[in-house]
Amino acid sequence: MNSMTSFLPFLNQLADAAAEAIMPHFRTGMTVEDKGSELFDPVTVADREAEAAMRRLIGVTFPEHGIIGEEYGTEHEGRDFVWVLDPIDGTRSFIAGIPLWGTLIGLLHEGKPVLGMMAQPFTGERFAGDGGKAWHRGPGGERRLSVRRCAALGSATLLTTSPSLFSDSERAAYQEVEAAARLARYGTDCYAYCMVAAGQADLVVEAGLQIYDIAALIPIIEGAGGQVSNWSGGSDLDSGRVVASGDAGLHRSALEILSRI
Repeated sequence: MNSMTSFLPFLNQLADAAAEAIMPHFRTGMTVEDKGSELFDPVTVADREAEAAMRRLIGVTFPEHGIIGEEYGTEHEGRDFVWVLDPIDGTRSFIAGIPLWGTLIGLLHEGKPVLGMMAQPFTGERFAGDGGKAWHRGPGGERRLSVRRCAALGSATLLTTSPSLFSDSERAAYQEVEAAARLARYGTDCYAYCMVAAGQADLVVEAGLQIYDIAALIPIIEGAGGQVSNWSGGSDLDSGRVVASGDAGLHRSALEILSRI
């Protein structure tokens, strides 16, 4: 483990605080608001209460650190250590009562994701990684995570949240990848990346992501032996176009298609 894993107990504290705020609202008749983007972009009291709880805990424990959060924006984002929070990644699934959502907690050091966790309180699962290794804790205990090898796109299981989230040109490129894959599944949000890290799936292709959608997941994928890049193969994810895979050959095959856009 690298030295950043000294923060792991605190990640678990943050996940506990988020879970305490979220779970009373899951599968209830809560009010759902639309943030008002072109596509339906829901937010609930659970999103807001969970992020507020995590921010309070960070402020008390590490007041010298910065924060980037989906619901309440940025505080001191230029600091050496910055926490990146998405209280409910997969709010559409959350409001539909489907447990394909999770709390994302990432830590940046000098701008680089160095530690991350995806916590799912309904299933009792936590996926975490430090870029050097990754692990899962759930009802069956704790185990190391490792990607599986799958060099051929024709043998790959491909995951994405929804093709409707792509622009027209992005959708055309994605559909070419999907047509070549053995199996494609939708609606997975943060779980997609964790399933690649766990060796259950092979490839994730998404677009329109913000830093809070991906920062926590990069150390998990890389810690399990996989890789994450933009659609051109670079490390700059500001475009929001992300590819994650468990096999370097598969990654190259996907980029051959996606990089044409």
